[in-house]
Amino acid sequence: MFLLTTEEWEVLELSLRVAVCCVVVSLPPGVYLGWLLARVEFRGKVLLDGLCHLPLVLPPVVTGYVLLLLFGRRGVLGGALERTLGLQLAFNWKGAVLASAIVGFPLMLRAIRLAVESVDPRLERVARTLGAGPVHVFFTVTLRLAAPGLLVGGLLAFARSLGEFGATIAFVSNIQGETRTIPLAIFTYLNQPGGESSAARLVLISVLISLAALVASETVSRGLRRR
Repeated sequence: MFLLTTEEWEVLELSLRVAVCCVVVSLPPGVYLGWLLARVEFRGKVLLDGLCHLPLVLPPVVTGYVLLLLFGRRGVLGGALERTLGLQLAFNWKGAVLASAIVGFPLMLRAIRLAVESVDPRLERVARTLGAGPVHVFFTVTLRLAAPGLLVGGLLAFARSLGEFGATIAFVSNIQGETRTIPLAIFTYLNQPGGESSAARLVLISVLISLAALVASETVSRGLRRR
């Protein structure tokens, strides 16, 4: 049951690479927008919040189709990226990272925003009165106290990436060795004669990885809260 074939190892390695890159790509904008929505009042805030959470309610295949229109080789942004940077996203594993990041971003953003909102603003003001600048306060007070939320947000984005199917298959297709992540591989195996055992192994691995990530996150989060 646990002896994976070369193809299954390839799928697992690609899925983990995409999930890790998804978190790395999502975290900086997630931190900034989480702080912005939690701390700053401005015109259009509700609209920005709605746009950030839109992938959460849209069918994933719609998100993938929009990404294909924008970042495809003939898309408005995709063509420019390929000409200037030589970067191709459509039908490439990097596109799978983008699709997963966008679909999972609302989950990360919500966790980070709630964490920033839970930080007492009086602590930030005290740090400012002691001579700390805004950037220093953000990194040493706000971000440090909101660390459990960042961890949870990163976990949610990671887990969502492992389960992403609709946007990925619409944007980067189902290419073996290039874009075939665990959900796409399970779908492929279930549509092949005799593929049920491979699908079952990948399902079990997916469950174990997600459960391990949840347990590790909760353990670290409790440790940070005790500190």
